[in-house]
Amino acid sequence: RSLVVVHFWAPWAPQCAQMNEVMAALAREHSHVTFVQEAEAVPEVSEKYGISSVPTFLFFKNSQKVDRLDGAHAPELTQKVQRHAAGTAPAPGSGDAAKEELHARLKRLISAAPCMLFMKGSPKEPRCGFSRQMVEILSQHGVAFSSFDVFSDEEVRQGLKAFSNWPTYPQLYVAGELIGGLDIVKELEASGELDTICPKAQKLEDRWVNCVN
Repeated sequence: RSLVVVHFWAPWAPQCAQMNEVMAALAREHSHVTFVQEAEAVPEVSEKYGISSVPTFLFFKNSQKVDRLDGAHAPELTQKVQRHAAGTAPAPGSGDAAKEELHARLKRLISAAPCMLFMKGSPKEPRCGFSRQMVEILSQHGVAFSSFDVFSDEEVRQGLKAFSNWPTYPQLYVAGELIGGLDIVKELEASGELDTICPKAQKLEDRWVNCVN
């Protein structure tokens, strides 16, 4: 059930040595994840998984390959490890503490801005039709909002559903309180309440006046 990360590397490649240091740091942070360094001395393994360059990282769960990363991209490696490690079994006795920590993190996220949208993708590149419609409605009404891509963090994606008792995305929060999903926002738009609930972005003319003053 645990996550295994395999680094295909070569001693002659300096970028591999750098990524080994990144892996060592990740190993200290994620004690329940197994990190393996696989050198080029086992060509049959490299051939099996189509390894054509180094560094390359493969991610395994339940003996099945679930993800891959080609190249020395430390931020992306960190993100993938965090995302896949979120689904692994926690250490015995740590469940309550982990749950409390997640709840505290979710509270910080939903209060990170006066208006927070948890969506699939980003406002510039929504990754589902419902998220795209939500962004269009908020933009049309000049709402000032920040967003969080739930695809970027599996722990947040699953945890927020239980935390808010709302099973789908997108989810819109104002002043740390859940407003609802797309259907609710459409209803608020139709009744005219959306303009009174959500904070508005400052108009360009007002920003110029403030700058001049």
